Amino acid sequence: MNNDLSKKDLTQITISVVFILLLIIGSVWVFMPFVAALIWASIIVISTYNFMLKLQKILWNKKGLAVTVMLLIILMIVLVPIAMVVGTVAMNMTEISGWFSSLSELRFQSAPEWMSGIPLVGSQLADGWNQVSSLHNDEILKKIIPFLDDVIKWFVAKAGGFGLFMIHFLLTVIICGILYSKGDVAVKGIRNFAIRLAGNRGSEIITLAGQAVKAVTMGVVITALIQSVLGGISLAVCGVPRAGLLTAIMFILGLSQIGALPVLLPSVIWKFASGDPVWGTVLLILAIVVGVSDNFIRPILIKRGADLPILLIFAGVIGGLMAFGIVGLFIGPVILAVTYTLLKAWVNENKTQSPQNVTST
Repeated sequence: MNNDLSKKDLTQITISVVFILLLIIGSVWVFMPFVAALIWASIIVISTYNFMLKLQKILWNKKGLAVTVMLLIILMIVLVPIAMVVGTVAMNMTEISGWFSSLSELRFQSAPEWMSGIPLVGSQLADGWNQVSSLHNDEILKKIIPFLDDVIKWFVAKAGGFGLFMIHFLLTVIICGILYSKGDVAVKGIRNFAIRLAGNRGSEIITLAGQAVKAVTMGVVITALIQSVLGGISLAVCGVPRAGLLTAIMFILGLSQIGALPVLLPSVIWKFASGDPVWGTVLLILAIVVGVSDNFIRPILIKRGADLPILLIFAGVIGGLMAFGIVGLFIGPVILAVTYTLLKAWVNENKTQSPQNVTST
């Protein structure tokens, strides 16, 4: 009789597990179209939720009004610029390719005499410029131009059609509003779920995950925004055409952790080859300053959010971009940052417990 009961229990458990797995697979399948928008919305809301609470206090503790203002701010500052960047690049592919192709018609001359007179670095700059000018322009540019075209086309392919991007854009705004309105309930549910899985450590996991998201968002997005704006101003001041379009490209490259130099250095070459050495030199100096600025801005911003190594963030951004596309810019660093932070906390906890165990024994 006991054997019959055990067989019955085993059959019931097996059927229950299979049924639960089918429900999970079906739910994930149905929810897949909303995953990207949910991830973007979660990143934005986690990074700005404290600001929303402060705004709510200012607006007479009316949460609905605060949520509305936050959504308007997101539309103006975060999502609309990103949508404009993607749309600008997608709709100007032919012009961008033609602009890069026109570089092959330029001819580099030997370094001007005044360059060698620059204090400290003049002779090195002149020697380097003469070495570059002695090479065959067409061979160099033919290797560079296809690479730049492939990068731009790959980005557009990853970003998808502009119409599809706008659909995700609207879904992200809607989900942001829901998360802002029900943020307390969502956080409580996530904490309870994490505690159910990992015990008391579950609450710490959620806190560390939120800190990692804020750090990555500040480090990646704000640095890319500052660097692209500075680079765009430099291009406009020095008279480079299509400075707005090039600023959009620099913002994309900044998000990809490549930086603004792939746009600024060809612009410098174009100014010199066009017979404008004065503004070419000014742009070269500005390009160096803007190009290295992310090495100072990004660490400061990331350290304010969490104590994370820059190499970890860089690996997460590149790996996430290759694995998940544009949204992987944030998913990759967050996954690695949370894993690193939790592993570090676990190792340090074992170190602190070891002396107590030795003493007790």
